[in-house]
Amino acid sequence: MKVKGNFWIEIDSKSFLGKGRIELLKKIDKYGSISKAAKDMKMSYKAAWDLVDIINKLAKENVVEKISGGKGGGGSVVTEYGKKLIAFFDEAEERYKQSLKDIEEFLNKEI
Repeated sequence: MKVKGNFWIEIDSKSFLGKGRIELLKKIDKYGSISKAAKDMKMSYKAAWDLVDIINKLAKENVVEKISGGKGGGGSVVTEYGKKLIAFFDEAEERYKQSLKDIEEFLNKEI
């Protein structure tokens, strides 16, 4: 017997954070660029920017901030608040997965 499920967080019935959005945030943090993160995830810049915009609008603080020009051009950074959200999400998702495993083990013993 298998117990399966997906974990995500909503705010006001709107999708806020899920596995894909967290992956995007991690890649933005890695590359310092929404464009490079989008390319790595094989999605359009527009789609990635729209997701970042939704996340920033739903969060109480900016999760991603744009950096203006300069010698190497601009970029984007995940804020400290954003990094806390990523860490929280990862920990909460692990707890969720463990709960599913616990339910599965119980059911496999009892059924």
